Amino acid sequence: MAKGLGQDRVDQQIEAMREGSSEFYGEDELRKTLAARLKEGRPLRIKLGMDPSSPDLHLGHTVVLMKLKRFMDLGHTAIFLIGDFTARIGDPSGKKKTRPPLDEEEVRRNAATYVDQVARVLDVEKAEIRFNDEWMSAMTTGDMVRLCSKYTVARLLERDDFANRFEAGVPIYAHEFLYPFVQAYDSVALEADVELGGSDQTFNLLMAREIQRDYGQVPQAVITHPLLVGTDGHEKMSKSLGNSIGISDAPEDMYGKVMSIPDGMMADYFDLLSAGEWEADRGAFAAFRGGEGDPMALKHRLASLIVERLHGAEAAESGAAHFRRVVQQRGVPEDVPEREIQLEGQESLSLLDALTTHLKLAASRSEARRLAAQGAVEVDGERVEDPNWPLVAGNYLIRVGKRRFVRLTLHSEN
Repeated sequence: MAKGLGQDRVDQQIEAMREGSSEFYGEDELRKTLAARLKEGRPLRIKLGMDPSSPDLHLGHTVVLMKLKRFMDLGHTAIFLIGDFTARIGDPSGKKKTRPPLDEEEVRRNAATYVDQVARVLDVEKAEIRFNDEWMSAMTTGDMVRLCSKYTVARLLERDDFANRFEAGVPIYAHEFLYPFVQAYDSVALEADVELGGSDQTFNLLMAREIQRDYGQVPQAVITHPLLVGTDGHEKMSKSLGNSIGISDAPEDMYGKVMSIPDGMMADYFDLLSAGEWEADRGAFAAFRGGEGDPMALKHRLASLIVERLHGAEAAESGAAHFRRVVQQRGVPEDVPEREIQLEGQESLSLLDALTTHLKLAASRSEARRLAAQGAVEVDGERVEDPNWPLVAGNYLIRVGKRRFVRLTLHSEN
């Protein structure tokens, strides 16, 4: 009886680990390890690493963060690894050219934000939060030579990104080869039983299995997950592509961005982000995939689920009310930021300068011109397509897109 119950528990946990994944490497080995650990009362060690190459995590990162939480809920040890050392090398995965290296100070600034962002998903007090600079900076030159002797250049060139760049004559710098070695050694240092990652990390994660074996450890299982497509509906979610939904975005912005995704992506978003939760809504989204249901109502529901997970139920209600008032009813938010600008030595300020230099409502002058040409800029409720339109002394309500507002007061010198 006990043996049967034990096997049921193993099966249930393996099924939970597999849910939503792309690939599950080393499953048979993990079954044996899991059965032994459950019998001994010892948890598995589950590793998830992210490089602080930018200060912001986005919704795509929550796919694997929620799987890490799932392991925690099953009683295992969650290890969130901040790759402060690997970030200074630059992950070449999926890149067509060498990534510019980050300096130590930039990495430190970015890393400082990660724990707070991850805490929106994980109980960080119960997780191990580690930094790979801890062991990599202590590694001697001899240690690094020994590590690099475990793998051949020919095997590294089997990677699609390296192979494509080599074939196209695009430079591959020696330090880029170090990245997968360091990521693999992280699993050795942490004695990982399982590593989670996106499907674009498959090569690195599988290399860690071989490196662990060379260092006398049982190879970790590897569970990869599909990449979340960004709000544009085409490319994977990325802040650099401007199609991301940030974990730390304000609830109103997060809600509005979810509402902007194409209808055809809603079921995929639900499947990738549900992580064993939201079961009461699963049938409705499955039916929508089959062509049934009201897309607007379902998108509101998806936005509410996502905002509630990251900000709480009250914030989800506020986000929904804000969207209906500002976007659907074309209203004005209750808390519009206010700015005052002094006109110095000039009678007016161009709309272009206001949007870029002073109000930061556009990232660049070219973006400001594009937004105006697309009819996405309004002044006092009137669409303005001329980026050089002069703003004289007075009060203005400026709107860019659906959700960005500023009340601007221009003062003359007199």
